[in-house]
Amino acid sequence: MPNFSFDIVSEVDLQEVDNAVNQATKELGQRYDFKNSKSSIDYDRDEKKLTLVADDDFKLRQLTDILTIRLAKRQISLKALKFNDPEKAFGGYLRQGVDICMGIDKEKAKELIGIIKNLGLKVQSQVEGEKIRVSAPKKDDLQIVITHLRNLDFSIPLSFTNYR
Repeated sequence: MPNFSFDIVSEVDLQEVDNAVNQATKELGQRYDFKNSKSSIDYDRDEKKLTLVADDDFKLRQLTDILTIRLAKRQISLKALKFNDPEKAFGGYLRQGVDICMGIDKEKAKELIGIIKNLGLKVQSQVEGEKIRVSAPKKDDLQIVITHLRNLDFSIPLSFTNYR
């Protein structure tokens, strides 16, 4: 009897982040309230980090709003972002790092596997690196698991891949 499976992953499309940052930077250049401001958004794709620099606390909040709106419009879950505390930078400016979190860590994986087990279905789930593979003899059971996880408000963004 064939076994069906899918993977639970937590990934972010880095190209979409790039596009959102470019749109936010463009908006920044056009906004009157940021005229003559040294505010900026820097994106390091390899490090999966964003750096926001603003003149003051108010502008930093505005900058965060612009960025989060652009990211949300590109279907990037804000749960994937970890905003670090703002710190003082050169000349009285504020700098804030934002980490883009990818992958499912061991704690979150344990939590997800527990949730799946509590459904009481005939499914197996195992951690494979930064993803979880869920398999079952019946496709319907997998559909129930996916539906249940989609309806949860989990602390990281979840997507389902390799459904077969």
